[in-house]
Amino acid sequence: MQEKTIVALDAMGGDYAPVEIVKGAVLAVNDSEDVMVKLVGIEETLKQELAKYEYPKDRIEVIGATEVIATEEPPVHAIRTKKDASLVVAMKLVKNGEADAFVTAGSTGATLVGGQTIVGRIKGIKRSPLAPLIPTAKGVSLLIDCGANVDIGPAQLVQFAQIGSVYMENIVGVKNPRVAIVNIGAEEEKGNALVKETFPLLKACPGINFIGSIEAREIPSGYADVIVCEAFVGNVILKLYEGLGATLIGKIKEGLMSSLRSKIGALLIKPALKEVMKTFSTDSHGGAPMLGLTGLVVKSHGNSTGKIIRNCILQCEDFKKQKINDKIKEKLFPEAETGEESRQV
Repeated sequence: MQEKTIVALDAMGGDYAPVEIVKGAVLAVNDSEDVMVKLVGIEETLKQELAKYEYPKDRIEVIGATEVIATEEPPVHAIRTKKDASLVVAMKLVKNGEADAFVTAGSTGATLVGGQTIVGRIKGIKRSPLAPLIPTAKGVSLLIDCGANVDIGPAQLVQFAQIGSVYMENIVGVKNPRVAIVNIGAEEEKGNALVKETFPLLKACPGINFIGSIEAREIPSGYADVIVCEAFVGNVILKLYEGLGATLIGKIKEGLMSSLRSKIGALLIKPALKEVMKTFSTDSHGGAPMLGLTGLVVKSHGNSTGKIIRNCILQCEDFKKQKINDKIKEKLFPEAETGEESRQV
């Protein structure tokens, strides 16, 4: 029998919490027999929401938490002072081995702080990157880091490349994934100090398929499978990607509705257009995993719907089945003993 994947779900985080979060938990356990969800939040509220659904009662457990961390709160202060917040209680389930993974649509800052300080890093991992899958013409690429570590050094970027390669190979199924570093040109001598120092280290790093620099315009084409950068650059890329995608979709819809002739054409191309749009949607890939921790942490969009939360939970199931953490340790520290590094707040 397949061992169950236990996911601690922050039911109070996100724009549509707890309604869509609870819905996502129900969708996940109804779709997969190998998933259990620990739904963390205001107990009475969650029980009222769950009463609306049919689901296997033994695979969703409600765990009470009396506080909520708001998006605008200073993350470190919130983690330190709100010990009974849904996000903190859920993360502690992962730290204590009572859950395999944590999912939230709540505060990004609190998630990043909690991941480092509550869940803790794998021993030897210097920084834990946030790494979403972004759609490209050839499928998806992993953008690592997109928001967790702004001020880092070359050694951290090399680890990101190694971690990203493990994730792409085992979760997405890309053999020998192509790794590139974000730069302002293809030439090795180009870039800022960080890129110039990191480039030769990536070039000399065994076990990764480093193909050199990647310019921002090449990212949507799928030129690389793992896109390495520090968080400031990564977050700019991600936000531009999302904004441009939404703008293009809006302009296409506007153009198709501009005349009777275009409306008729829209009806004819609707099925094909819908399929194309689906391939460029990030919703089907779940959330952004925070990699290199002793347990999986997944951050979903604040406006996540039940369907997206479901995908995040099933993403955790794949992570556990593929033993990603064990493979990260094997790739980065083949001769080291396993362990963890964490700082309590």
